[in-house]
Amino acid sequence: MPAAGDGVEEHGGIDPASPVADEAAPAPYGTLGKPFDRRSPFYYGFVGALGALTAYWLFQAVLGIGSVLMLVVVSFFLAAGLNPAVEFLGRRGLRRPYAVSIVLAVAFAAVGLFLVAIVPVITDQIAAITKNAPGWLDELQRSERIQELNREYDIIDKAKAYIEDGDFLSGLFGGVLGVGLKVISALFNLFIIVVLTLYFLASLKTTTGALYKLAPASRRERVAKLGDKVIANIGGYVSGAFVVALCAGLSSLVFLSLTEISEYAVALAFVVAVLDVIPMIGATLGAVIVSAIAFATDVKTGIACVVFYVVYQQVENYVVYPRVMSKSVDLPGAVIVIAALVGAGLLGVVGALLAIPVAAAILLILREVVVKQQDLR
Repeated sequence: MPAAGDGVEEHGGIDPASPVADEAAPAPYGTLGKPFDRRSPFYYGFVGALGALTAYWLFQAVLGIGSVLMLVVVSFFLAAGLNPAVEFLGRRGLRRPYAVSIVLAVAFAAVGLFLVAIVPVITDQIAAITKNAPGWLDELQRSERIQELNREYDIIDKAKAYIEDGDFLSGLFGGVLGVGLKVISALFNLFIIVVLTLYFLASLKTTTGALYKLAPASRRERVAKLGDKVIANIGGYVSGAFVVALCAGLSSLVFLSLTEISEYAVALAFVVAVLDVIPMIGATLGAVIVSAIAFATDVKTGIACVVFYVVYQQVENYVVYPRVMSKSVDLPGAVIVIAALVGAGLLGVVGALLAIPVAAAILLILREVVVKQQDLR
């Protein structure tokens, strides 16, 4: 029988399966070089430049889909605003699909009633305001100061010619075609918002639950509680802002119905309610518009409007707003002002509307995460 070492001798004294054979055998594509030195300045520069280019590409991509992201954010905020009503029905024993259906049915019914009952009145009153605006400009022109400005800059004459021109609305949007395109775009965006709001509202628990699972298991419960609190704050703010605006609109409707401009009461009250949603300046803008029209109609009515809105804004700021928002937005006044200014600077009116609940969410996270981590040190 052959000896145990005979097999080794047949292969030149080296076992092919041994590590020595691998080292001795020539590599078919050459010898491996040394690993790249990750401490090299070239490596840091290349990786850094690649990261910067990737970040810039992502930034451009986000800018490119900015309008879509805005629709998603607005839809989520609307869903969060309707969610308290769904939760209320859920606590009464209704399953979430049925609660969502009831809330959406009520919301659509309210919008439908508004379109059927209020929009024609508002349209007629806006047409009346437009028709009477030249006469109001004639009243303003009797002022000596206004006459002096008109002689120098032709302000009244230009404004009167612009209002009397039937195409001023079309000119505002770039012609009849521009108006049509704007209307179609607005209707399409409205449809997208309605669909996304429906999906967000129906699957809010599922969506947030999936997001919470991205957190580590040891922190998932705390992340879920903070996330639910943030969503509840957003919903409370959205519904609270609607209540505050509704109070402003109804109080304006009652007051204006008793004045000389009662024929425009519905339209002007609607303007006040819409503008009151805008933080800080919305209520003031609505008051200025109504007071200006009142002064152009009758001086006493204008003075009454100024007095009414000054008093009402104090009531709203110190009674209505704190009571409505106390459970959802607990922010210092300076933070509200700064947040609204930053939001308006970034995204305009929509940014100003979304800035306050976002600031409240950030402040909640800072209090519950950052501050408590610092307290443990």
